[in-house]
Amino acid sequence: MANPWAGEVEIRLDGEPHVAKLTLGALAELEAGLGASSLVELVERFETGRFSSRDVLMVIVAGLRGGGWKGRAEDLMSVEIGAGPVEAARLAAVLLARAFALPEAE
Repeated sequence: MANPWAGEVEIRLDGEPHVAKLTLGALAELEAGLGASSLVELVERFETGRFSSRDVLMVIVAGLRGGGWKGRAEDLMSVEIGAGPVEAARLAAVLLARAFALPEAE
């Protein structure tokens, strides 16, 4: 079960649940993989709806790898992610949002 307070998101691959989290290493891999000049640029793509299917896939892959998954983007080419492409895009946006959310004041 994913812990949203720890920045985790549950992503189902062909119906099987996986924990995804954008760790610092996963974020660095994501930035390099997308050729983005910064993570702010990537977040802005999602905020303005200018993201591509490749952006979504790479965010999902980075999150899954941050959660301990050992696969590659190629492994997801024939896998149903969540309930389809729209759900995958929503999960990618949630991953990004949780990665940059400030913790509640104690």
